[in-house]
Amino acid sequence: MGFVRNRINIEFDYYIRNNFDLIGYMQTAGVGGVITKLANYADMKSSGQELTLTTINIDQKNFRWTTDLIFSHTTNKITNLQSMDNIQQLCSGYGRLEGYPIGALFSIPFAGLDEEGLPTFWADAAHTKKYTKENYSDINMQDYQNTDFLKYEGSIDPTIFGSFNNTFQIYKDLKIGIYFTYSFGNVLRLADMSYVYASQYNDLTASTKEMKNRWAVSGDENVTNIPVIASKRQYETISGLSYAYSAYNYSDQRVAKGDFIRLKEVSVEYSFPKRWFESQKAVSSFSAKLSGTNLALLYADKKLNGQDPEYYSTGGVSSPVPRQFTLTFRLGF
Repeated sequence: MGFVRNRINIEFDYYIRNNFDLIGYMQTAGVGGVITKLANYADMKSSGQELTLTTINIDQKNFRWTTDLIFSHTTNKITNLQSMDNIQQLCSGYGRLEGYPIGALFSIPFAGLDEEGLPTFWADAAHTKKYTKENYSDINMQDYQNTDFLKYEGSIDPTIFGSFNNTFQIYKDLKIGIYFTYSFGNVLRLADMSYVYASQYNDLTASTKEMKNRWAVSGDENVTNIPVIASKRQYETISGLSYAYSAYNYSDQRVAKGDFIRLKEVSVEYSFPKRWFESQKAVSSFSAKLSGTNLALLYADKKLNGQDPEYYSTGGVSSPVPRQFTLTFRLGF
């Protein structure tokens, strides 16, 4: 739809899709020596909306300002599932559970630190039972059956995303562009490798700066949720201590929002007047453009400690997205 002599243009799209016989890994009886096999194991319902708004805010002889806004919203839900995933898979965001999104992330509910600085966890949905140092060995990350106590955090995939672009044209020769991108609605599992929080460390282990806020003396359990570095006595006498620190890495204390707003690109382009080339037969036009991309992350969850949520834990090693500056020349013949 266009309004005010097409100075305001709106485009809206909506879709709904029922997916069936999705292919994935499911548990089998192990006949033939293979426990997990690819099969048609799930059905899923997905829907989405996208709104595009384009406006000409100012249109004068020597100045023109246009804006483009894109807003997208998408959701999905597994409606039928012929498979069971264990606690570790569900807490990593790779597991599947009927009634939830395809990328649902769950956590082991954290119940605070005890008087020794050791982590405790709720063992049931009603928060009446705990995993403590007396029963750490009962925490089984490979359990497929007892998953009802897990806390649902959200989807690992964004549900809202889009962009906001402004273009300023001055005297028809100079064009300035400012481009933002945004994403909301997803969560991230903070680094869950065993060396982040573990029952024992060695001299080669590099600690995160969060460790400075760990439990150190009696009473710290009231002011911090970061567990103690276990002593040798605790490691040798507490059965299943390693299970507790593994559970902490997969707890709701180790989840951050993936929301962000980014200044994606700023560009300045100048087109040299065509009259300069009227006497030239070889060249008809010439322009120069300077652009910078990934200039600033304007908003992100503080729990990420400055790490980029858009590129967090992508692949084996995550590196920050680099700033890039590009100078482009265009010739028309």
